[in-house]
Amino acid sequence: MKAERPSTGILVSNLGTPDAPTPAALKRYLREFLRDPRVIDLPRWKWIPLLELLILPRRSPKSAEAYGKVWTPEGSPLLSISKRQRALLEEKLGLPVALGMRYGNPSIAAALDELMAKGCGRVLVLPLYPQYAAATVASTFDALGDAIKRMRVVPEVRTVRSYHDDPGYIGALARSVREAWEEGGPAKRLLLSFHGLPRRYVDLGDPYRKECEETARLLSAELGAECHVAFQSRFGREEWLKPYTDETLALWGRGKLESVDVLCPGFSADCLETIEEIGQENREIFQHAGGGRFRYVPALNDRADHVEALAAVARRNLQGWD
Repeated sequence: MKAERPSTGILVSNLGTPDAPTPAALKRYLREFLRDPRVIDLPRWKWIPLLELLILPRRSPKSAEAYGKVWTPEGSPLLSISKRQRALLEEKLGLPVALGMRYGNPSIAAALDELMAKGCGRVLVLPLYPQYAAATVASTFDALGDAIKRMRVVPEVRTVRSYHDDPGYIGALARSVREAWEEGGPAKRLLLSFHGLPRRYVDLGDPYRKECEETARLLSAELGAECHVAFQSRFGREEWLKPYTDETLALWGRGKLESVDVLCPGFSADCLETIEEIGQENREIFQHAGGGRFRYVPALNDRADHVEALAAVARRNLQGWD
């Protein structure tokens, strides 16, 4: 008698979000996030007291206020968009797709349980970070390993490391920029703002910067236009990857740059860092310094070409599994 082949499921993951835009919810979320040694690799004896006694009490209310500016009736933009991406991927692939966030809810463990309950003996894990960084992708795999540790029956697992140079992803980015240009004309400069990372992490071998620069090179070739690269969202006093987005925009503003378009290719869904930090804070920085028109080009979100690109990445990594 022929053995029944195990069915296959997809686990998609993103960073995560607090449960509500309140100081208490932000404290829980930030505690989980900032306790991750992949994110902050300082010695625990030094970092944890600093986090608990100084950073969380100060940062939680400020972060709650920022989240309140972008919160929607469906919750946080990142979670609501990720849910739509999950549903569209499931429809396109014809396979069970579960959503698990690295921090907060729904968790990666809950997503894995969901797939196992549907009889998925094979699981492809697709972190929705186009460019690899240990603080994002490797941390996701850490959480996956922690979930597997408690399981008696473990599924076959494959993981997607990055898709920074995927043609479908680059093509979707290019179309999103061209659509913005068709509406209001191209800006004088196009800035690609990627999430920052401590420079020390790259010096230790993290390929994140190289993958960001490769995405920029491919997008520039696709558009036939120059793409400037900068890094946002730095935290603490340590040097992060340069140039910094805010300092770049302030410099351009002081130079009376007539217009700028800003795209965030490392974010698969709009979130606090794109909507509030780029669309509001950095817009104000640029224009207050003397710059002209500022246009944020939205993340790829649940665009049809983005969903198709993610599906193509999944299909390539599913080869050999029925």
